[in-house]
Amino acid sequence: MTVSDFTPNEMMTIAASRALSNDDVCFVGIGAPSAACNVARLTHAPDITLIYESGTIGTAPEVLPLSIGDGELCETALTTVPVPEMFRYWLQGGRISIGFLGAAQLDRFGNLNTTVIGDYHKPKVRLPGGGGAPEIATSCGEIFLTMKQAPRGFVDKLDFYTSFGHGDGGDHRQRLGLTTKGPTLLITDLAVWKPDPETKEFTVVSMHRGVTRQMVQETCGWPVRFADKVDETPAPTELELTTLRDLQQRTELAHGSKKGN
Repeated sequence: MTVSDFTPNEMMTIAASRALSNDDVCFVGIGAPSAACNVARLTHAPDITLIYESGTIGTAPEVLPLSIGDGELCETALTTVPVPEMFRYWLQGGRISIGFLGAAQLDRFGNLNTTVIGDYHKPKVRLPGGGGAPEIATSCGEIFLTMKQAPRGFVDKLDFYTSFGHGDGGDHRQRLGLTTKGPTLLITDLAVWKPDPETKEFTVVSMHRGVTRQMVQETCGWPVRFADKVDETPAPTELELTTLRDLQQRTELAHGSKKGN
């Protein structure tokens, strides 16, 4: 695979990593958010402060963690604090600028479901639950979201309301007394989305190379809004791709995957 030959997942991860800066203090979710944050740390944002829910502050893992309790996080962190301190002092104290989250379901206003698919009392799938995501979604300065597009994930109506995004849109956050910005960016394997300044409905502002409007709409459960000017997302650079692939290879080897055996 070359720099001109990259996958949609690689484009999603790298586009997400670019949204982060050296000055950010970032509360990192497991999975795609973790990959994006660590690519940023290993490329253009070496001084970013990564925080995981288990209490690890300033962690710099060599491989991607399997969970928030992965020893790799604690071993490479500047310090590890108790979970109550992490939430009460750091998160609810307004000391974290970015929360980076994923989800099983997302709606047009950036509300998230990580609890159940189907009826709550008789679910088709029982998911891991909210964990710290509900608090992250309301207490971080702003929220970045990343997930693959599919009709089962991008839904018109959530099966369960786990984490608050922009609610019903407009000034819903302000009416509830929330002073943080909420979701300000959504990066998928097809496009980059931002909320409309007034309605707060996510709008496509950039599409990745080779992606069409029809592809975006077919993988979304509501009528997609496109910006007046939709850009093409810049392709990954050689440094970005090499960094991501090396990180994934180290992770596969460390976790004993088939590729690493």
